[in-house]
Amino acid sequence: MALTADRDTKERSGDRIVLPVAASVTCYAGGLAARDANGRATPGATATTLRGVGRFAERVTNGVTAGAVSITIEKGIFRWANSADTDAIAAADIGADCYIVDDQTVAKTSGTSTRSVAGKIFDVDAQGVWVDMR
Repeated sequence: MALTADRDTKERSGDRIVLPVAASVTCYAGGLAARDANGRATPGATATTLRGVGRFAERVTNGVTAGAVSITIEKGIFRWANSADTDAIAAADIGADCYIVDDQTVAKTSGTSTRSVAGKIFDVDAQGVWVDMR
């Protein structure tokens, strides 16, 4: 139904989210944050069921109960380590998807469908790959 009066529409900046943490993981501050198939935060790793969502804002260790603790994840453009050899990302790859290798490294390919998308390649420099994870 259309409005017939003013509405107090709430706003968020969109630069942070808080997710419950997967079981039996340690999320390191500054590490590549991923969301698993159950919507829980987990460190980036080679897997097909993850989605890159940002950078961990803090260090959190969770025990065996999934969701027992939560973690803040920052959204933005972050510099990750570049993969090596034929999977290294170059300036020609800017604008393409890149893939999660671990919680600090991204690669050019899905590793024959073994890796999940980290985000879009924003830039590449001598120190690594800038990835848009917004």
